[in-house]
Amino acid sequence: MCSGRLQTALLGAGYFVYLLVGAAVFQALERTAEKQEKRAAAQMKEAFLQNFTQLTVAEMEQFMQNLIEAIQNGVYPVGNESQYEESNWDFSNSFFFAGTVVSTIGYGTLHPKTAGGQIFCVFFALFGIPLNIVFLHRVGKMLSLLCKKLGKFLYEKGMRKKKIKFLTLLFFLATGILVFLCLPSVFFQITEGWSYSEGIYFAFITLSTIGFGDYVVGKQSGRKYFSYYRVLVAIWILFGLAWIALLFNLLTTVLEDTEKIIVKDLQQIGKVSKDNVGSQQRRCWPVQFIPEEELPPPRAGLDAQKTESLTADSENTKNDKEVFSNSRTIAITCRESNSSLENC
Repeated sequence: MCSGRLQTALLGAGYFVYLLVGAAVFQALERTAEKQEKRAAAQMKEAFLQNFTQLTVAEMEQFMQNLIEAIQNGVYPVGNESQYEESNWDFSNSFFFAGTVVSTIGYGTLHPKTAGGQIFCVFFALFGIPLNIVFLHRVGKMLSLLCKKLGKFLYEKGMRKKKIKFLTLLFFLATGILVFLCLPSVFFQITEGWSYSEGIYFAFITLSTIGFGDYVVGKQSGRKYFSYYRVLVAIWILFGLAWIALLFNLLTTVLEDTEKIIVKDLQQIGKVSKDNVGSQQRRCWPVQFIPEEELPPPRAGLDAQKTESLTADSENTKNDKEVFSNSRTIAITCRESNSSLENC
């Protein structure tokens, strides 16, 4: 038990150290390039405001293209120069980006643009994604252990196993939905200014690693976020991924079991239908053509008498067949010897 806890602690510590190192490297590689892009965007905006009445169509098209590229690179030329000093690659945002890389969410709103940052991202993801899978597997085991302890407690109280399985699954679903979907959505509603339904939508799209990128935390212009806000969101994502991975595994198991039950029922229905057709055909046959081994076993009372009668009819039929066969043999013999039937 102590060895397992020590392994879990070391794995968790190593995982978070890996994310911290990655965040520091991304920050160092991308922050300078981002400042240059923001400075260029500010100059572009200033030039546009000074000469927008004299711009040609080609110059306007070039301005729009530059503006789109700046937005795609995470630079929003909105507001005054003080807002340009706020970096998308501070430590909080860098840690959040590192978490989205190893969890394969990939919103797309923040990404490395320098050659060094892109090459480092490849190797960081190459080793980080397997580490993330191992970490989530360990967290999933801890959650499963809690459910097993709850089931054991209920079993000691005299509850049936089927009811225990249903209650533990219900507890797992209700607790996970409350902790990882409902409560965070209230937090996002207050912090981001989203509606509650938008918070639920963002939470599920994020934890399921779909990651459309249409809603991302910490990106609302004009809003003040507290320090390490995105770090807390990244931690919520990591533990939420473990919960939803277990949930998907449970749902997959339920669907597979349901499929097996349906197939088994269909096979039984087909077998019963086939047996019924066979019995209907036997009822239409004369008794003497029913094999003796397929005759129903004798039962008490009237059923036994019916069975004896059927057996007797079958024996009489056999005797009649034998008499007919003997008579035919005698007739053939007499014909070959040119004798009359009477002499025979």
